[in-house]
Amino acid sequence: MFIKYPKVKINKESKVYVSFYVKEKRYRIANGKRIGSITNPNSYPVEERIKVGKILAAEVYSYLNKGGILKSYRSEEVVYGRLRDIDYIEMALNTKLKGNYSRKYKANLSSIYTKLSTIIGGDKLNKESVKKMLNHYTSNTSYNTVRRHLNALLNEAVNQGLEENPLIYFKGRKAKAKLNKPFNDVSKTLDEIKTFNDKLYLCCLMTFGCLLRPHREIRELKWEDFSEDLSQINLSGNRNKSGRNRIVPVPKYIRDILVKGNPCDNIFSGNPKPLNEDYFKTLWSRFKAQSDNLEQGQTLYSFRHTGAIEIFKRTGSITKLQKAMGHSSINVSLTYLRGLEIAELKEEDMPSLKSNPPHI
Repeated sequence: MFIKYPKVKINKESKVYVSFYVKEKRYRIANGKRIGSITNPNSYPVEERIKVGKILAAEVYSYLNKGGILKSYRSEEVVYGRLRDIDYIEMALNTKLKGNYSRKYKANLSSIYTKLSTIIGGDKLNKESVKKMLNHYTSNTSYNTVRRHLNALLNEAVNQGLEENPLIYFKGRKAKAKLNKPFNDVSKTLDEIKTFNDKLYLCCLMTFGCLLRPHREIRELKWEDFSEDLSQINLSGNRNKSGRNRIVPVPKYIRDILVKGNPCDNIFSGNPKPLNEDYFKTLWSRFKAQSDNLEQGQTLYSFRHTGAIEIFKRTGSITKLQKAMGHSSINVSLTYLRGLEIAELKEEDMPSLKSNPPHI
């Protein structure tokens, strides 16, 4: 049941009313008119009003828990005794907005909630409403992104009390892999960036050398995240995408250019507050516009991908790559390597005629 059992109260004028809460907001009614009942405690003698008020309380409780609705006193606001599906989804959104997620992720969830609430209104969430929502997106990539965010929202709504997540009936669409092309000569690109902007240079250098993600993990770094000799970075689970604690080695060529500041200060801004979320994205766009060396498909993340290739080619270990990249599982790393166009089969892995000579 959504509402607690109403209480019967009496005021100084001996007027009886029923008090109850819906979604943590208190409501009071003195008679059954708004729920289609003729029960009116205050039409009885004072000594009988509490007894009749208890009858009204039972009627209110039954009415609202069966899905009945009423309007607030002197207001057009509609009071629902039982949560609607959109109410559960709103609760899920509020829970997500309080979480430690990026501004962009929260904005996407809010946008999805707004569109979904327009589609279903006060109706029950079902396969048709979800289908209508997803059919707005013709691009497979956009479809999959919205589906993923919507799934996170509806799963949380199920935790809040929603009966079912209808998204289970809809599979993701096959989308072409988007490659972040690695650099053939990473040193040359880094030198060009160094003459363009020092902060962007340090960000790119750490993306390559520490394999951290640039827009959050690197941008939010403080000096207190480093060991005393700057040889390691320690990130707690709420500071990185995998959600796990990470200890990342810092190569000497990065340590040599670091000038340690106050522990609580951000390494880029010089104060406790980090640079804005789009800072490096904007700088990269400006650099890209004036660069003569960047190739199609090369992004800020290409430094991380280039570093990943270096590790895998040097060690041949998918486990080491997984740890270095901070991936949640080896399966993620395998997918990642396919996206980097690294051949998973070598020539020596292919069928050999030496062991099976042809019959002549």
